Amino acid sequence: MDAIGMVFGVVLLFVVAALAMLVVGAVKATRRVAARVGEHEANARRAVENAALKAKTFTKPGPVGRISAVRLSLRTSLEGTRKVLEAGLPEDGQLAEALQLLTRLEAHAAELDGELRILEREPDQGRVAAKLPELAERAERITHSAESMRWAAQDRMHRFADDELARLSEACETEAGSLRHWESAGGAGGAGGAGGAAGAGGGDGSVPAGGTGFTPSAQGQAGRGAERKGLGAGRQQSAEDVLGLAAEPLARLAQRLRKPSAGPSAGNPSAG
Repeated sequence: MDAIGMVFGVVLLFVVAALAMLVVGAVKATRRVAARVGEHEANARRAVENAALKAKTFTKPGPVGRISAVRLSLRTSLEGTRKVLEAGLPEDGQLAEALQLLTRLEAHAAELDGELRILEREPDQGRVAAKLPELAERAERITHSAESMRWAAQDRMHRFADDELARLSEACETEAGSLRHWESAGGAGGAGGAGGAAGAGGGDGSVPAGGTGFTPSAQGQAGRGAERKGLGAGRQQSAEDVLGLAAEPLARLAQRLRKPSAGPSAGNPSAG
């Protein structure tokens, strides 16, 4: 029984943990959906208000149209700045401080937008004409501050993009040079071929400019010829040397002349 109770307790504990996890997940999902719905609702409401302000700017002349133009310019500048800063925040962490400043600007802008909305409903045109320049000047200051941060963030992004492009171009040039490795190898091979051709020209007996034209083998042959001439200069050449007849062929010729010829007189003993 104790073992069954322990197993039942463990199973019950797992069921409770699973239910708790399901409840927590459902709550988080609900909050996430509510946040998305609220965000979409705020965006839709802002879009409708901007469209209404733009319509008032063109359809209602006078102080009302001017107030609408100031409110529209203020909203457009702040929204554009937030979009630029949020887009560049993942790549540049220093834009977080600019976002904090923009949040403070949006707080002042929201307060100013409320004052402009109240002034828009003011029936006294004199008060509207008196208060509008002051509020418009405040709106201009807020707009200028937001635009300054937006332009600075855009220039910073462009600078980073230019630097990255320069590094990428340099890396591409280096890789292109390594891919053309045969050009450097061909230049080294051409220099080696020129050196080999110069060596071959010296080996086949060609006379270099300003040289004597004698190779070591030709000098040796000339030396041996001069030695032979020196040895033969001490005696006078005979007719046999001139005619090119050696001593052994002359001896054979003399022996042949001394032999008796076998003619008719040799066969007749009485002829002597």
